[in-house]
Amino acid sequence: MSKLFGTDGVRGLANGLITAELSLQLAQAAAVVLGHNAVDGDRRPTAVIARDPRISGEFIAAAVEAGLASSGVDVYDAGVLPTPAAAFLVADLDADFGVMISASHNPAPDNGIKFLARGGKKLSDALEDAIEAEMANARRRPVAGDVGRIQRFADAEDRYVVHLLQTLPHPLDGLKVVLDCAHGAASGCSPEVFRNAGADIVVIGADPDGVNINDGYGSTHLEQLQAAVLEHGADLGIAHDGDADRCLAVDHEGTIVDGDQIMAVMALAMKDAGKLKDDTLVATVMSNLGLKIALREAGISIKETGVGDRYVLEGMRDGDYSLGGEQSGHVIFAEYATTGDGVLTGLQLAARIAATGKSLKELAAVMTKLPQVLINVKGVDRAAATSDEGVQDAVREAEEILGETGRVLLRPSGTEPVVRVMVEAADTGTAQRIAEELAATVQERLSLEPVA
Repeated sequence: MSKLFGTDGVRGLANGLITAELSLQLAQAAAVVLGHNAVDGDRRPTAVIARDPRISGEFIAAAVEAGLASSGVDVYDAGVLPTPAAAFLVADLDADFGVMISASHNPAPDNGIKFLARGGKKLSDALEDAIEAEMANARRRPVAGDVGRIQRFADAEDRYVVHLLQTLPHPLDGLKVVLDCAHGAASGCSPEVFRNAGADIVVIGADPDGVNINDGYGSTHLEQLQAAVLEHGADLGIAHDGDADRCLAVDHEGTIVDGDQIMAVMALAMKDAGKLKDDTLVATVMSNLGLKIALREAGISIKETGVGDRYVLEGMRDGDYSLGGEQSGHVIFAEYATTGDGVLTGLQLAARIAATGKSLKELAAVMTKLPQVLINVKGVDRAAATSDEGVQDAVREAEEILGETGRVLLRPSGTEPVVRVMVEAADTGTAQRIAEELAATVQERLSLEPVA
């Protein structure tokens, strides 16, 4: 595995980890691996670049563009747009690769660089490793007419908006929708899409100033959206995160509808339309057990993957499945997108409400969420979490107590120095008690603190 690349590109503090120098070097390496090495003939490779509105994205984008153009890549600068828009545009323009500059739902001081392969697809681990290895090699330095050109991708947002509207199965006439854009990348395009789809919209969190992204708004802070839905008597609310690859929702009573519930609604809709490949949904092991129970009763099976939308995508590609996603709101419609798309997901969910005449509350009621308790255990040996006999004995004992009415998931985090203990049960008290007991066992047996 790569050391520089994480689960979703290279991400960290802007001007800390993500410096102008690193951005330039990454771009120069990507120009070779994703550009020149992948292009047939003598033509110059092409790349699409986009960013979210955080202030550091300006200097990072400039460094990336300089690295690409100085390495002989023609660059199309799409400006501020969502991550899924960048992925779509790579495919729509038939570019050789793409670059998205964003730290997604992270606070404004962070930023990140994510590369997209041809067709707008996420990179494999092997390609990420190849880019990192290429950073140690001599730079490609063409001269005269062989350097790349940088040009504004003037109709980038229009192309993306048209694409989204073409996916609409039913107009949104008569629906009142509150949109929370997290002061992020969808602040311009999401309201335009929903307005053109026929919805009566109220917009909050759509005034990005470079430093307020994800600050009190968006999918990680739903309180403002809940209040706005109730204040305006809206049918539903839609929340994006900073780069708009997520979508969470709020029903007309202000109740949160998470990614699992959205997937349940859309899986049933696609099954009814004959569009759910093999009547299968792809979801991660963190999805609520209630999702599996509800879909099983509807004749839909779930293919489980590891945590992370890249693993969902891999699972979908393996079986050519049409729908997948995560509890966090990354929902992937394979017919229309190569990655999670929060605007697309919100549009499809709203269309389902309009088509059925049912409220979001009624539609989401198909799934009963089981109480879920998650405890992060710090200061322990993550590597031993799945092999320690005492810990595994405790897990088996908990599973016997829960039977078919709950489950246990114990796993080392891939992004933080913790072991995650998740327990689902028929009631909150049982879930809390078993989770605390398991967490105590993990802490006792795997602690890295020296024994006194």
